[in-house]
Amino acid sequence: MTALLAPTAYTIDPWDPSYGVATGEELDGARSDAVLDVDIEMPGSQWRGITPDPGVSLPSTVWFLDGVRRIDAHLWVHSSDPEPVQGLVASLAAGLVCCNGAAHVTDVKVDRSLYSPVESAADLTTSHAKYVARHTKIGPKGLIAGVQARLAELEAEMSATWREQSPGDDLLIVDGPLHGRGSLPRTVGYVKTHHKLYLQPEQIKVVVALEPGQRTPVFVMGTKWERHSWYVRLPGGAELPWSAVVRLECSRDLPIEDVVALADMTTAMLPALASTPHKDPRAPQNLVPIGGLERQLRHRLGDAALLYRSLRAAARRAGR
Repeated sequence: MTALLAPTAYTIDPWDPSYGVATGEELDGARSDAVLDVDIEMPGSQWRGITPDPGVSLPSTVWFLDGVRRIDAHLWVHSSDPEPVQGLVASLAAGLVCCNGAAHVTDVKVDRSLYSPVESAADLTTSHAKYVARHTKIGPKGLIAGVQARLAELEAEMSATWREQSPGDDLLIVDGPLHGRGSLPRTVGYVKTHHKLYLQPEQIKVVVALEPGQRTPVFVMGTKWERHSWYVRLPGGAELPWSAVVRLECSRDLPIEDVVALADMTTAMLPALASTPHKDPRAPQNLVPIGGLERQLRHRLGDAALLYRSLRAAARRAGR
């Protein structure tokens, strides 16, 4: 596909960003079916709930890495081509919490960017913020992939900087899948929402029968990328099959003994960090350090209505 021509103006889509764009296109991404190997730690036919040994080794420092995104506006990029091209502007915030006896936020980074398939698109400066132009693939999926890639960059830069100061027995917990971040050392992804049933019925029976503080055996799952994974049940959930169940994942390249050690470590450690319903509507899966960090990150994104109005004003000025 040839590069699109340089833009001459932007038009902000009139719809509220939370409703998508006025064309009716959704910014979603399809996921392929996972390929599984459930015979990693033990044969799939022998699966059972596993309770870690009481003396399991725990890290001296635990880092929690999270990021939030907000679409500030959808826009149309006008160029020499008679057909305008869809783009978007987004605010991102990434943060890191350190837990080593007490929990404290160590760093927060905010990024505001304009995503467009036009290679020479210009930055858009408003009275309240500057949105840096970033090139993406064309179409809704390409745009949202660009946003996710930028957020992953922010998170990776932040974790690399701060973990240099940490002892070698620390653990980094990334809120969400590890995709694009699997090379980070001593790292697990923490997935608290289940969109698909990856396992077969025989193994799903083990998941729903887990007691608080238990995990499933480790398995390998592959979609567009491969990783080790396991399920853990936290305390305090409702009496429903998947209530309080979270899925963790780590690099496919780790030796199985290291993966099992990570699985036992996280299963022993996470129950104490589970949230409670009267403080967090996503309890117990939204861990206390992550919930506190998310609130601060969303505050740092700024006032959405104010930024939207300033974007529309800046786009009008740029088009004159």
